Amino acid sequence: MTGTSTPSNHSKPSDTGYPTPVTLKKRKFATFMLAGIFLVIGLIWLVYYLVWGQFEVYTDDAYVNGNLVQVMAQVPGTVVEINGDDTYLVNKGQQIAKLDPSDMKIAFQHAQAELAQTVRQVRQAYETADQAQATLILRHADLVKAQLDLKRRTGLLGEKAISREELQHYQTALDTAQAQYNYALHNLHAAQALVDNSHLYTHPQVERAKANFKTAYLNLVRTTIIAPVTGYIAKRSIQVGQQVTVNTPMLAIVPLSDVWVDANYKESQLSEIRIGQPVILTADAYSNITYHGKVVGLNAGTGSAFSLLPAQNATGNWIKIVQRLPVRISLLADELKRNPLQIGLSMRVTTNIHDTSGSRLATTASSKPVYFTDVYTRQLADADRLINRILRDNSPDIYMSASGFPDHPAPCYPAKPSLINSAFTNPAEEISQLLAARRLMPKEWISA
Repeated sequence: MTGTSTPSNHSKPSDTGYPTPVTLKKRKFATFMLAGIFLVIGLIWLVYYLVWGQFEVYTDDAYVNGNLVQVMAQVPGTVVEINGDDTYLVNKGQQIAKLDPSDMKIAFQHAQAELAQTVRQVRQAYETADQAQATLILRHADLVKAQLDLKRRTGLLGEKAISREELQHYQTALDTAQAQYNYALHNLHAAQALVDNSHLYTHPQVERAKANFKTAYLNLVRTTIIAPVTGYIAKRSIQVGQQVTVNTPMLAIVPLSDVWVDANYKESQLSEIRIGQPVILTADAYSNITYHGKVVGLNAGTGSAFSLLPAQNATGNWIKIVQRLPVRISLLADELKRNPLQIGLSMRVTTNIHDTSGSRLATTASSKPVYFTDVYTRQLADADRLINRILRDNSPDIYMSASGFPDHPAPCYPAKPSLINSAFTNPAEEISQLLAARRLMPKEWISA
């Protein structure tokens, strides 16, 4: 037919239903292209694995953890004031609650009076020892006089200048003086036994009164509940008017400036993890923020080993379950300050295990405290200042050596002097020496 075009055989589909050569060529090209794309992706992944991937261990079973500082009542009382609530920030040493101090104030006043009274009583004991020493010197002088009187009159008995009865009176006077001397000597020993080799301010009775004072003072101070650390209040359980006892949980303080991450790795992932390896972390709470840290250590046991009801694998049928071991990871403080993390948040953790030179477990023990607070030590320092003031107000310090004569040898008093052949050849000189020793005083008055 004229004017009618005939279709080409190359574009005409096959009557048999098989693809044409053009279609086959296109399919082959598409197959090669797809294979090439997958090959390129595989090569990229291989390069990534060889350079980075084989040195990374990943887990999303990781959570933020930290210290939960429980604040408990140290003394019983009634809550009269609460200075914070959940989510409140408190600084170390800040008052967070207060108990009714009425009973503790009365006990503290009683301890003050008891300490002052004890200081005065112990001072009286020093004076008693001093008085007993003076009495002994007096009785010693009487004994020497009785010895000399008897010695002079014994020679007169042969000359009939004195009767035997009168001589017997002098002998009785000597025996009486000897007994009075012995009595005074024992009194001195008894008095000195209470104060020998001691200062008044450190006397055992004063130390006991000091301890009672410190106990009463601390009980009064502890009616004011203070924060041991800086952090945020959580789990407040007390109410105004509530009667609390010792060790009653009142609230908790969470120091968010010092949190860490516990990454629960499978036991098959732990072979290359070492202390000090760098870690990259992301939090579900901050999708576009990356944290950096390092491995601090591996726990001493798996989570199931420390659970409330650990598995009993030696009984009944046994099914193997892959265990997980918590790995503690510390975080950079400046990153935490910019983007704080709360306890319990989920984390995604990738640990770089390229450097395996570190140890798997800690090899040295820490010689310094990991956590500490000094808010309670200052309380006792204030108590010491009050004690020193009470001591100074009631007596100067006194010291008596074990001999009764500080920096001077003790005088030798004969227990039973000879009646006739006395060693006191010069009684007047000896009494003057005793009086001189008496002026040394058996104590030193030390200005506070």
